[in-house]
Amino acid sequence: MQRVVLVTGASSGIGLALCRRLLQEDAELHLCLACRNMVKARAARAQLLADYPAAQVSIVQVDVGVLASVLRAAEEIRQRFQYLDYIYLNAGIMPNPHISFKAFISGLFSRKAVHMLSTAEGLLHQEDKVTVDGMQEVFETNLFGHFVLVRQLEPLLCCSEKPSLLIWTSSANARRCAFSLDDYQHKKGKEAYSSSKYATDLTSLALNRHFNKQNLYSSVVCPGIVTTNLTYGIMPCFIWKLLMPILWLIRLVTKTYTLTPHNGSEAHIWLFKQKPESLNGLMKYHSCTTFGGNNYVDPRKMDVDDETAKKLYQKLLELEKQLLARTNGPISTK
Repeated sequence: MQRVVLVTGASSGIGLALCRRLLQEDAELHLCLACRNMVKARAARAQLLADYPAAQVSIVQVDVGVLASVLRAAEEIRQRFQYLDYIYLNAGIMPNPHISFKAFISGLFSRKAVHMLSTAEGLLHQEDKVTVDGMQEVFETNLFGHFVLVRQLEPLLCCSEKPSLLIWTSSANARRCAFSLDDYQHKKGKEAYSSSKYATDLTSLALNRHFNKQNLYSSVVCPGIVTTNLTYGIMPCFIWKLLMPILWLIRLVTKTYTLTPHNGSEAHIWLFKQKPESLNGLMKYHSCTTFGGNNYVDPRKMDVDDETAKKLYQKLLELEKQLLARTNGPISTK
């Protein structure tokens, strides 16, 4: 049976590199690119078909930062497909990031230097804003929009004896200290990205507890430090290029400097080759690259707990119910 794969944020960066690698693994699958910008989506589809002319590649427009867009896309996907084998929940934003150079210099000469370089802990602050749905933009785009998409696509994910897999793109920057259940949208803090990615880790855990018996599984990946449009928001492209030799040398102390989207998608593609039921839902699968340029996957236990995951899941369900009632949208019954 043909496998069907949906990838959000598929028009560039890690998403596009992943799509290429998926078709390299299985040229007979049906690959659906879920993208916000249709011009970029069509260009990405053309690139993929140029390399794999016999492939089945379709496009669906979705902005996971807008609830109405998510609902329209979900309806379109339900009409197109009878089932989904994989959803890569990859789209994400880090708006207006600021680097604390003072924290960088002080951390560079401390015992936490390697940890800081691996996770960017304490270095990045972001400015957030409110969306048309009245939510924090980073929270809605990185987590909640994807959560609603999964909920709306449950009939395609829990429909057969064959297991389906959700794969969330998280981050090493996902930290418990940046997240609070009392402020799960991160309205008050300056580390919205870190908070949203930690909430992603918790949500994946909760989804496994809720859906594994229905043959739906969820996993979390970390692509490492990759130069994409996201990182170009931190520093201009030319600065990243100037720093590239130094970043490459940092691999001597930490293997998470994958640097290219191809390398960063290593954990994503590794999960594609595994049996979903064999994966450990408590692990985050990190893409790593050695000093010599060899890619591998490093599973690391996430700093999450069932109770917090359960409470966040309930808050997400309540928020979904409120917003769908406001928009008269469909509500999943599972």
